[in-house]
Amino acid sequence: MITKMKKLTFLIYHKEYEQFLEQIRELGVVHIVEKQQGEPDQALQALLQKRTLYKSTLHGMQTAFQRSSDKYQMDVAPRERSAEEIVNEYEEMLQKVQQLNQQLAQCDKDIAQLTPWGNFDWDAIRKLEAAGWKINFYTCSERDYEAALDKEPNIIRIEEQSGLVYFITLTRQTPALEMEPVRLPSLSLSELEAQKVALSDEYEQTHAYGFSFCHYYDKVLEADNQQLQSEINLREVELSGERMADGTVLFLEGWVPVDKEAAVRELLDRNGVYYEIRPAVKGDNAPIKLRNNAFTRMYEVLVKMYGMPDYSELDPTPLVAPFFTLFFAFCVGDAGYGLILIALGFLMKKKMSASMRGMMNLVITLGCATTVLGALFGTFFGISLLDVSWPWMQDAKKYMISSDHLMYLSLAIGVVHILIGMTVKAITATLRYGFLHALSEWGWLLLVAGFVATGGLMYLQQITPEVGKWAFIVIGSIAAVGIFLLNNIRRNVLVNIGAGLWDTYNMATGLLGDTLSYIRLYALGLAGAMLGMVFNQLAFMINIQVEALPILGSLLTWVCCGLILVFGHALNIAMSCLSGFVHPLRLTFVEYFKNSGYEGKGEAYKPFSH
Repeated sequence: MITKMKKLTFLIYHKEYEQFLEQIRELGVVHIVEKQQGEPDQALQALLQKRTLYKSTLHGMQTAFQRSSDKYQMDVAPRERSAEEIVNEYEEMLQKVQQLNQQLAQCDKDIAQLTPWGNFDWDAIRKLEAAGWKINFYTCSERDYEAALDKEPNIIRIEEQSGLVYFITLTRQTPALEMEPVRLPSLSLSELEAQKVALSDEYEQTHAYGFSFCHYYDKVLEADNQQLQSEINLREVELSGERMADGTVLFLEGWVPVDKEAAVRELLDRNGVYYEIRPAVKGDNAPIKLRNNAFTRMYEVLVKMYGMPDYSELDPTPLVAPFFTLFFAFCVGDAGYGLILIALGFLMKKKMSASMRGMMNLVITLGCATTVLGALFGTFFGISLLDVSWPWMQDAKKYMISSDHLMYLSLAIGVVHILIGMTVKAITATLRYGFLHALSEWGWLLLVAGFVATGGLMYLQQITPEVGKWAFIVIGSIAAVGIFLLNNIRRNVLVNIGAGLWDTYNMATGLLGDTLSYIRLYALGLAGAMLGMVFNQLAFMINIQVEALPILGSLLTWVCCGLILVFGHALNIAMSCLSGFVHPLRLTFVEYFKNSGYEGKGEAYKPFSH
């Protein structure tokens, strides 16, 4: 349900404005309508820029550093640091890591270049050069090397790798070769390897320090960021006040839930503020605060994924909750998988934070529904209970639904779901615009629901074909008045007929496609059951024979069987749960919300508080 709101307007003397806003924020129940005039002032711009910097740094601190080695146990000194100091030190660490990465990359490149030449001493080469000898380093193909031997006899072959020959020339004059000598690093191979070890150690130390730093100070920066956000909220609300009477009085608007009205009135009366409180009326863009029971509240997150309802709409959560649960259980459709979800939900609930426990309650609820529906479908870890010959199962089989009837059941559920959506659409239109402006919606509801009911009674032979024919005629005639003639009482009748024909085309094509979409419930449940059955068959087909040790062969058989069962059913559970979440969500967001006219363009209730 949507909590009823009351609109609050008040006038404040400009000298008391900031003090009064602090009291409103302490109360924490008023949703302020922000009406900032023009661009943000310099103070607000500075706060917004600082918030962007803090959020970017927080994201980096939570993702950038991972402990690369347990060799280094470097803890951050637990001294107080301001938010600016944390941001600056974090940026310095990032720059240092970037520099170390570049140095390590260059070191690897130098080592790779110098490896074919071996670990020679550059000091010895410099002594030879001081004595008048010139040493040059070359690399070329085997054919070019043979040609070089003809031109320069003073060649010493060093190495051959990947079709390339590495050689040097030792001459007193410039070598008579038509190729450029190779420029090598100025350090020896051993010096480069030692440098790489030192850089790697420094890199790991920096990462270990960064890990400890981020682990300790991300909470500090998060608290500072929340305080900064509070200052931004206060500044935005301050700028929302509309100045009147030459700026001496400020006019402010807000919303308050009806159950909090008394506390707000008491605060305003105590401060001697002129105010006015009235109920929300048609056209008001009141913020939305959902109020549901414990079961329905778990599904509010699904509605919020699409969008909050408008104040003049009905809260879809009470209808989303049972149908999403039914659709999920239909898609998974295995009692054994339901028990796994229940156990997983209780296990994770103990380890999760308080904010995530609600999600685990949802997992447990979906697991319970899956267990019940899976038992009705006669499927337990891929075993078809309808096909087993266990004596104690014989009485339970008569309550189970065979797979032959599941497709018709899914279609029936789809028809009911769509009809409920059309009912909600008609009621919402009536509440918004009045009954006379909702005749088209009521006409379509009467037509579809009446035809479905009449057809069902004829199929069950509860009424004769003659009675059914007249029922179709009467229902169609009454519905046609609203659909074709009175779909908009302010328009010309001919225009209404044209609009009715267009609606008829859309409904004829849309309703058929929407109804057929619910077959996916049957298809996904059947696919999961068949895949579980296949894994069972694969597991029990394993038969390892060991002639010398038959007991060992039997043991290996059971081990392989168990591995296939565990891996196969774990994979099937994961895929079934993914399908059980995505496809029911699609049926809700597309088929149901379209037929119920749900728009989801409301604004969430956000009280002005710390």
